[in-house]
Amino acid sequence: MASLDSPITIVRPHLIEFGVGTAGKLGKWADEKGYRRTLVISDAFNASRIDVLELKGEVAVFAEVTPEPDTANLEKVLAAANAAHAELIVGFGGGSAMDLAKLAAVLAGSAQTLHEVVGPNKVHGPRKVALAQVPTTSGTGSEAGIRALVTDPATMAKLAVESLHMLADIAVIDPALTFSVPARTTAATGVDAMAHCVEAFTNRKAHPMVDIYAIEGTRLVGKYLARAVKDGNDAEARAGLSLASLYGGFCLGPVNTAGGHALAYPLGTRWHVAHGAANALIFPHVLAFNTPSAPEKTKAVMEALGRETSGNVTSVFDAAYAFCGELGIEMKLSGLGVPETDLDAMADDAFAIRRLLDNNPRDLSRADIRAIYAAAF
Repeated sequence: MASLDSPITIVRPHLIEFGVGTAGKLGKWADEKGYRRTLVISDAFNASRIDVLELKGEVAVFAEVTPEPDTANLEKVLAAANAAHAELIVGFGGGSAMDLAKLAAVLAGSAQTLHEVVGPNKVHGPRKVALAQVPTTSGTGSEAGIRALVTDPATMAKLAVESLHMLADIAVIDPALTFSVPARTTAATGVDAMAHCVEAFTNRKAHPMVDIYAIEGTRLVGKYLARAVKDGNDAEARAGLSLASLYGGFCLGPVNTAGGHALAYPLGTRWHVAHGAANALIFPHVLAFNTPSAPEKTKAVMEALGRETSGNVTSVFDAAYAFCGELGIEMKLSGLGVPETDLDAMADDAFAIRRLLDNNPRDLSRADIRAIYAAAF
């Protein structure tokens, strides 16, 4: 764990608008900036309600964002961005739409290809277009960060791009946009937001400057997630989750996630399990595994979630598993359609994600990963 005198770099979108009913502030901001050609990158559902953004001028819409987008989906986005000649690109949706918007903002019209920018700090700047992010789920926190992920279908691996040039000029976080998210998706994405916070909090690179966001984000999920699952129109609960998601995004830049996300990724890339659902299923297993290496922080996590434990591995697992299960989340790999015959390949894939596993507070061997998958099956 990092100490208080350890160096750290914190970045945020230049402007953050937060609160119920704020979606239309994007249009006002864009108009004041003089942007007249806008490309909105979205899925089909959110594309049908872009009027809430109150954008003026020429507005083109790419409405074909897919869950867990791959390189083919990105190529379509880049073609749309090049055709639109946009001055402003807007990511309007979940993490998939916002990640594709980031990549479009730096790659459209650029001489660089995706594979040339995979990794940290490889994007050539400055960016030629403005970037706005408007989340419609409470999970990824992508609106606040400088990373974007797409899947390479040839290798079934996530390609991660990290660059300050992908930081949004404005993030507009309107919890009202999440009222329509179904209960099951609300539960899974809420646990994903919490997993960002918990994995950063217990991380080898954890830092006091980030811990404050991480533990508060966890507390917000503990307080509000069950309420939002029960009543999707609970404005206070939705706002609490939107803030937790934003705080999780703050955690991703300087610290990032760890073993939980590494083990969750193969579920999405190989079996198209939604990212939030994958993280929720894995969460109690990795939290319990890490407990011996981060006992005090694990205790703080469980207290933030409103759960009492004796502090041992079994009690932590049982409490975390119950937290997720009581939300109606599927907690078995078999229940998500993952075949037992694929567990070895999944373990190989997860063990290769060193950028995350090296952050984990306790070393996860390939055998440990395989054992967790077996326990989750």
